[in-house]
Amino acid sequence: MSQTPGGSSQREPQASLGLLDATMVGIGAMIGAGIFVLTGLAADIAGPAAILVFALNGGVTAFTALSYAELASAIPKNGGGYAFVREAFPAPIAFVMGWTRWFTYMAAGALYALGFASNFVEFVHLYVPALPAGPVVAGGPSWTIVYALGMVALLVALNAVSTDAASGAETLVTLVKIAILLVFVGFGLFAARIAGFQPFFPEATTGGIGLAGPVVDAVGGTGGALAVLPAMGLTFIAFQGYDLIATVTEEVENPRRNIPRAIILSLVATVVIYLLVIFVAIGTLGADRLAVAGETAIAEAAEGFMPAIPLLGTGAALVGFGAVFSTVSALNAVIIGSSRIAFAMGRERQLPARLGRIHHRFGTPFTAVLASAAVMFVAVVVVPIQVVGNLASLFSLLGFVVVNLSVIKLRRDRPAMTRPFEIPYYPVPPILGIALNLLLGLFIGGRTWLLACGWLVLGVGVYLLVSRIGADDRSDPEDEYA
Repeated sequence: MSQTPGGSSQREPQASLGLLDATMVGIGAMIGAGIFVLTGLAADIAGPAAILVFALNGGVTAFTALSYAELASAIPKNGGGYAFVREAFPAPIAFVMGWTRWFTYMAAGALYALGFASNFVEFVHLYVPALPAGPVVAGGPSWTIVYALGMVALLVALNAVSTDAASGAETLVTLVKIAILLVFVGFGLFAARIAGFQPFFPEATTGGIGLAGPVVDAVGGTGGALAVLPAMGLTFIAFQGYDLIATVTEEVENPRRNIPRAIILSLVATVVIYLLVIFVAIGTLGADRLAVAGETAIAEAAEGFMPAIPLLGTGAALVGFGAVFSTVSALNAVIIGSSRIAFAMGRERQLPARLGRIHHRFGTPFTAVLASAAVMFVAVVVVPIQVVGNLASLFSLLGFVVVNLSVIKLRRDRPAMTRPFEIPYYPVPPILGIALNLLLGLFIGGRTWLLACGWLVLGVGVYLLVSRIGADDRSDPEDEYA
């Protein structure tokens, strides 16, 4: 092990996480604020068929999850999709994959941080109405942004000094939010009525919402069976997160066995929880009222059938408490994931080499954690959050396409590669994963595609710059990754 003047070393990450820890990273990232926020929005587009929307999205993402599982078992390296593409394709393609995935996780971090702040304000206002939520000073930042930045700083500090502490906190917080959702489901199953699902496909109406609007208008408006596709595009972000498990591969015990299991377990558990929550929400409140409630749909549903909770109060308070925990665990998960992408790219000399070093004292990718956090801070304060979210969704879909292509290419080019887990019915799942992810990408607006091209152009500049100075770095005799 060599040490650099900056306090980082060239040692490898330590495998200290078990199957439960890895699984909680995936569940924690997927069950963020999405289930609380997107249920009402999906019902607005698809009516009672919102439950079908989530079920189909679970099926679509399962194809790519199988690809992640096979690749993780064959390539036990930190970096997730970036590490897989680095093995399958030339360096420039791998850089694009890493560059976009890094942005995706950091963008998601900004979304979750702001989601935490909003939910925190709403929850605490139930008990402390005087909690500051307006501007800090006239024309200054809102308290919501202050809370968001504070939570990012707290979790970054935890991740920077201890991987074990960060993963332990992730496991604990994720288990708490799962318990809260199961309490919601437990009470709701007794109150839900099948009549709430009639008619399953409401009659089409004109117009659309968000990014899906232009496409919905083109096919005849919202409602009806055709509304399922734009609703899937809107809610697909709720199924992103299992891929984060593969970013910490080298830090998981027996990764060839545990990473595929964690990916599959996290996705199955998340889909089951989502469907139960949506069934209860529609069965108790009805799709029309869910649509009107919008982002507060789950809380309004809980208010109607849940009894008072000791210490918390109403059912809405419990849901608010769960939303706070959900955003915290999702934020922590993407801090873990984004820093490991930066670490893997730094180790491969596709980002500055300093990012690919382990801190000599803390045993964490210290610089990579701080670099990822810096971008999250900027995104929280400066970048319009809708733009960030749209770009994150697009890059995720395109990244999943490339991961599925990597499975096919490695099967063809390196058939003898050790694969403890193999995709059943290959090549059907990766081909379906490619086709369906591209289809959902069509439901993202042209402006987002243009912004994505701008981020890629910036990446080209970074790639050329790092490549130019990389020759000097590789001449360092202490650099064991040269």
